[in-house]
Amino acid sequence: MNQQNPAKGHPSQDLAAPDGQAGVPTHFTDPGHPEHQPRQSDLHPAANKRAERQVVLLFAVSVLGTIGFLVAYFAVPPGETVASMRQSNLLLGLGLFLGMFGIGAAVVHWAKSLMNSEEKAEDRHTLRSSDETRAAAVEMLREGAQDSAIGRRGVLKGAMVSALLLAPLTVVVPLVGNVGEDWDVSKFKSTMWRKGMKLTIDPSGRPIKASDLTIGSVFHVIPEGLEDTEHPLDEKAKAVVLLIRLDPRDLTEAEDRKGWSYDGIVAYSKICTHVGCPVALYEQQTHHLLCPCHQSTFDVADGAKVLFGPAKRPLPQLPIEVDDEGYLIAQSDFTEPVGPSFWERLK
Repeated sequence: MNQQNPAKGHPSQDLAAPDGQAGVPTHFTDPGHPEHQPRQSDLHPAANKRAERQVVLLFAVSVLGTIGFLVAYFAVPPGETVASMRQSNLLLGLGLFLGMFGIGAAVVHWAKSLMNSEEKAEDRHTLRSSDETRAAAVEMLREGAQDSAIGRRGVLKGAMVSALLLAPLTVVVPLVGNVGEDWDVSKFKSTMWRKGMKLTIDPSGRPIKASDLTIGSVFHVIPEGLEDTEHPLDEKAKAVVLLIRLDPRDLTEAEDRKGWSYDGIVAYSKICTHVGCPVALYEQQTHHLLCPCHQSTFDVADGAKVLFGPAKRPLPQLPIEVDDEGYLIAQSDFTEPVGPSFWERLK
């Protein structure tokens, strides 16, 4: 039996293996843990104190982030314009990020810079531990608490408790704030589209003529006068439409919908019937309309029927026609609710 020098970290080898081949290793010595490298915080009290201040600062960042989230939630409501919604979401997102990031970074930095960093090994044991092992585990937990030095670091303990107590408010407050909101689902059964209302380009509001569309053209459409309504964003969320022109020979129309299009021009709700994402990716060659959120695919040439994905219903079609001046107008509102299904729908 020959062994190489364990001090050099080489395995012990049995050169007289059972099959007679020399040099085949049969077992290895335990190399042990690498030499412990002390950290600056282990060697210098000033570095240890500096690391503690950094952890406290990170917890303070979390506290300020949570407070900022609450201020933004109450003082900067979304409003009725895209700009105000963008500002509100930005401030809420920033506060939520700082609140969660501060806690996570503080805990990681605390563990890496202040707690015991020496590696330890434990022998494997049976699933049912003995009473002595359990007692040892309790002792190890006690040692871990001592390693964290939380009992001797009052400021750090206070910062951690404050951050942990405040952080859940970023979730609880919006949930409580939404209690009692309007749950009248009947509002989803109709939109602001009315007979004779012009189709206009989103967002400019310019009316569209049938001559503006060539085969393959796609327009994002809103009702005329949308900006003059009391809640334009709410109305737009329900009434937005995708207007597409196909070769009339490619259209497959049900008997009761043959008068809903005009010379190959069809209008469908832009709101996916799965969870309400904006459907806007149109493949001209296949006439497929794709939802980017969950890949529901609709056939524009055949009543916007579902070809693929989790959506269960075709996109509602807006009946259109042309007025005396050549402008595209609605014949009526949608004949069915737009968007995802809800509990009061019959189909």
